[in-house]
Amino acid sequence: MDYAYDFVVGQQIRTARESQGMTQEQLAAQLQTYGCDVTRSAVAKMEVGQRHIYAVELRALRNILNIPYEALLP
Repeated sequence: MDYAYDFVVGQQIRTARESQGMTQEQLAAQLQTYGCDVTRSAVAKMEVGQRHIYAVELRALRNILNIPYEALLP
């Protein structure tokens, strides 16, 4: 497993979230409205590369943060 890549993707998520003035709790709540079972703790783990991201979560993140996949997946 390439945890370094997970960390980079997590940093992209954090950057996008913070640029919109959104907290981890708010992002988790938005993800839940898309049907993703994600808590604030899970968002924190995503952002530091400690939790893998499912495809459905990636799609929801793209929609919530209003950014292209390329911004999340360098």
